Amino acid sequence: MDLTARRFALLLIVASLPRAGIAGPPFKTDDPQPVDFHHWEFYLASQQEFAQNGTSATLPHFEVNFGAFQNVQIHLVAPMGFVRTDDGTAYGYSDTELGVKYRFLDESDGAPQIGIFPLIEIPTGNAARQLGAGNLQAYLPVWLQKTWGDFTTYGGAGFWYNPGTGNQNWLFAGWEAQYDCSKIVTVGGELYFHSADRTDGRSGEGFDLGGYINLSDNDHILFSLGRNFRGDNVVSGYIGFQYTI
Repeated sequence: MDLTARRFALLLIVASLPRAGIAGPPFKTDDPQPVDFHHWEFYLASQQEFAQNGTSATLPHFEVNFGAFQNVQIHLVAPMGFVRTDDGTAYGYSDTELGVKYRFLDESDGAPQIGIFPLIEIPTGNAARQLGAGNLQAYLPVWLQKTWGDFTTYGGAGFWYNPGTGNQNWLFAGWEAQYDCSKIVTVGGELYFHSADRTDGRSGEGFDLGGYINLSDNDHILFSLGRNFRGDNVVSGYIGFQYTI
């Protein structure tokens, strides 16, 4: 296969995968709860998507969140991207994600906490090698969360601005529920929906199951695995280490 055809094959696999950002580890759905004031979260992780015609992943990505103010979190994701088909692979630095999470309503007995988490994807990757979108993308979601004892549920929806040839703006919505089985283990799952992000693409729905393992007060393992049950046939996964201070 010549270079032009190989690049086209890589483009097909990247375009076929629903892009939802890094979102709320280890799930695609996020929550409105920011990092506590003057505290940090650090992640070293990998997010993968496996389709019939190839693989897309971060190998790895680094994420940092900082509680800059009360109810305000600053967010950064720096990913190494990987794309593979039967005819070729690409690996290198991909698009950088920046965001600010702002919780404008605290949780009470009768109401959930509510916040927004706008994100931008800066085209720092090499789009010619399919290691990035090649255009600035932006996401504006609203998230809600409510907790009853050991049970927590959260979710919401948002709008992706997705310019570029063949692209179109799209929607992502998801809802997650989780249960603290003990001080060490939390298990949960999510359902999500995304509209098509390309003019020739398809909308889809899917699920993920996963959780958290607390090795200590500061060290945590996060994991999830799921798939689409409508739309493109994609299996997705997440595995990561989180350090909190």
